[in-house]
Amino acid sequence: MANTKSALKRAEIAERNRLRNKSYKSAVKTLMKKYLNAVTVYAANPTPELKQEVQSKLSEAYSKIDKAVKRGVLHPNNGARKKSKLATKLKPLTQTAE
Repeated sequence: MANTKSALKRAEIAERNRLRNKSYKSAVKTLMKKYLNAVTVYAANPTPELKQEVQSKLSEAYSKIDKAVKRGVLHPNNGARKKSKLATKLKPLTQTAE
């Protein structure tokens, strides 16, 4: 346990930041899962409506990842890797549809 006043304050700040970071990371994971599920559904039955849904989910996930990187929750390379993973799932489907 912290012995000094400053150490106690730092421990409180660290806990507050940990909880904030946890919520961001959880939201990123949730949006990524929703996007990957939408891609799976679109792969099974490619329709313009499903493609639009996939694009909107991709946009939401990108936005949340970018915000997490901006706030320092994720390292920039980690954010770029996650966005690349999402884009890679969709690319083969859109190329075969064209």
